[in-house]
Amino acid sequence: MATIKEVAALAGVTPTTVTNVLRGRGRVSAATRERVLAVVAEQGYRPNLNARALVEQKAPTLALMLGCITNPFYPEFTLQAHLAARQHGRFLLVCNTDHENDGGMQFLDEVAGSLSDGVLVANKGDMDISQLREIEHRGVPVVISVWEFPDQHPGIPCVAFDSKRAGEIATEHLILLGHKKIGAIIASPKDGIHGGRFDGFVDTLNKAKLTYSDQHVEFCIDSFDGGYEAAYKLLSTKPDISALFVSNDLPALGVLDAAADLNIRIPQDLSVVSITNIQLASQSRPTLTTVAIPTAEMAAKGIELLLELSEKKYDEAPMICAESLELIQRQSTAVYSE
Repeated sequence: MATIKEVAALAGVTPTTVTNVLRGRGRVSAATRERVLAVVAEQGYRPNLNARALVEQKAPTLALMLGCITNPFYPEFTLQAHLAARQHGRFLLVCNTDHENDGGMQFLDEVAGSLSDGVLVANKGDMDISQLREIEHRGVPVVISVWEFPDQHPGIPCVAFDSKRAGEIATEHLILLGHKKIGAIIASPKDGIHGGRFDGFVDTLNKAKLTYSDQHVEFCIDSFDGGYEAAYKLLSTKPDISALFVSNDLPALGVLDAAADLNIRIPQDLSVVSITNIQLASQSRPTLTTVAIPTAEMAAKGIELLLELSEKKYDEAPMICAESLELIQRQSTAVYSE
């Protein structure tokens, strides 16, 4: 492969001019630009990104940390983050921690500040806040996106949404349809990542003066199988429940399967509402009523904040709140009838 000096010699220009042509900057005539690009194409020249990063002390890539890429939400978030990064001329290095014991620290030790100019963490994943602060102390920007607790600042720059309000919207929908015996399946521990969504559910029941019972709630892992098993157990023992609030779409899809295996018709016998609005929610049978969270907005704002942090420092870690939440009513909910 040709070097930049060889390309410059063949095009009759300086290496700096070749760099300016490839990066679209500087004053270069149209004729010179065409000549340089022709030589680049003929020689198959590709810039050495590692060398550029060393010279400019700025990597062309950003790191994205995910907790579990098999959860459909994360590929959808990754796509939006990728699109946002490309708009700024950056690429993404994606790490799926997949519940590793070190929470992805080995990956970050290798790429943060060298191959990557910053780290975007989706939903905090398995990362401990103290681990993220270690990366910050190296001078590498870190941003948490999809932070679910806007009233609890993590001490790290973040992009948040009001998960409690999402839980309220979903539960209000069931109440407006006339449901009074409403159960819940929460895809995390009570004080875990879906704790805000659960709080919204409980508070909304209390405001409506409807009875809340721990016996009508199951906690599970955030997966299709987790939702299936929790729903099968709950619906087998509490057949009087007419509606279910599920804290996330993926376990909600498992709920639909469990109901089918129990000969429970949705929505005639049981209404189901959840949160997130992944693509599969519109493709299931029946299609899933859900509260859409601003995935694309949070991904884009996370990338933008990460790049801002690489250019300037803040006295306090900023928090950006994405506010758009929307109930998407589909086939899985209906008016309650005796």
